[in-house]
Amino acid sequence: MSTDGGDLMPVKVTVSGPLFSPAAATALDDMRDEIAGRLAAEGRRRVLATLDSSLRNPTGAYRRRVTQYGPVSGQARIHDQQAIYGPWLNGTGSRNATTRFKGYGHFRKTYEALQQAARPLAQQIVAEYVAELGG
Repeated sequence: MSTDGGDLMPVKVTVSGPLFSPAAATALDDMRDEIAGRLAAEGRRRVLATLDSSLRNPTGAYRRRVTQYGPVSGQARIHDQQAIYGPWLNGTGSRNATTRFKGYGHFRKTYEALQQAARPLAQQIVAEYVAELGG
């Protein structure tokens, strides 16, 4: 057998079992959406917890604006509906450089925490779906 591709040997691979059934394709989409949705829900919970522990005189107005969008096609988002004072509260606005208030960093802190939580959460959900499929 040469390595130049002149002598090719056909190979046939057959897969079977619960992880390769038509139900598995649907389960993969559901699993992807569940992972995204649960991470976003945890993210929203963490953003709100940071705000609750940081805000001195909370009115609830900003807290109500922090919402979750999705999951849709494996994606979900947490946002503040583009509140005009959102960047200032988060510490990413232009005014933060010129005032003593440096922001709470609630979205940055949440992002960092979710980076750590994502893999264990995804592994747990994948294991649940594999068990449901009989794998």
